[in-house]
Amino acid sequence: MNEMTSYLGWKIDYGNPVGEPSFLPPTSMAWRVYKNQIALGIGGVAAVLLEFADARIRSGVWDHSTYKADPIGRSRRTGVAAMVGVYGPQSAARRVIQGVTNMHAKVSGTTPSGEAYRALDPELLDWVAATAGYGFLNAYDRFVSPLSEAEKTRFYSEASAIPALYGVQHSPKSTADFMAMMEKLGPRFEPHPIVDEFLAIIVSGQAAPNVPKFLHRALARASVSLLPPLVRGRLQLGREWDLTTFDRLALKAAGRLADRVFQPGSPPAQASVRLGLPADFLWRKPAEQQRLLREAGLDQPPVAAAT
Repeated sequence: MNEMTSYLGWKIDYGNPVGEPSFLPPTSMAWRVYKNQIALGIGGVAAVLLEFADARIRSGVWDHSTYKADPIGRSRRTGVAAMVGVYGPQSAARRVIQGVTNMHAKVSGTTPSGEAYRALDPELLDWVAATAGYGFLNAYDRFVSPLSEAEKTRFYSEASAIPALYGVQHSPKSTADFMAMMEKLGPRFEPHPIVDEFLAIIVSGQAAPNVPKFLHRALARASVSLLPPLVRGRLQLGREWDLTTFDRLALKAAGRLADRVFQPGSPPAQASVRLGLPADFLWRKPAEQQRLLREAGLDQPPVAAAT
């Protein structure tokens, strides 16, 4: 029986309609990266820190969303939107993406310094989408399994199909491309108490109260460790946020374990079954995955549905 998640009032069923493709195929790097909850947790926090470095995004999120009142719920909803884009049937992904776009269309205002912003500003859309990809990819590389530069470039190239549906005009196609985007925005980056408040929320353990608090502290430090030096310096996140040897070893062990332990009922498991693959497809060895893809006729990327 499929477990369904909710977003904006819709029930998202990753297992149906049977045979309906996702926007990214099972052969994509994103299918591999997004199945790991440790990478998503660390990478998601890193992405928010990168976004909050820009006053326009920071003000938009803090003033026009439920983040102050319900930061964990807001983060989880963002995670659902990311998962449905990768694993969900295209019809469900389109509904969620349109809902997010409709909400963003209502978000505008001014920063504390008086600069006007709109959530649908192309520059802001581009940066938010880029930070998510950078965070998840590099968290996986650092704390789950090392990736080659070719694999990272493949991840960026494949993943650009989904941000385009949100109105993103420029998606980085490589690490160098991301860094160039960051350098362009760099003069705007600044420290702010909201960044400290956000990290305090992460360290508090509200997201998972049954997990030992030291792991929440380690996750926060790990997220800071993913920030390029330019961003960390501008945010003034000092040595108190340095990743310890214990943090690194504990998170790597958790990340590798999460990559090996099959999660029945999870979005990637349901999506695999929807496409005619075993539920544990992503937890099998690469050679076996290739055989299963050939048998299911999925060794070539599917053609995306017309917009």
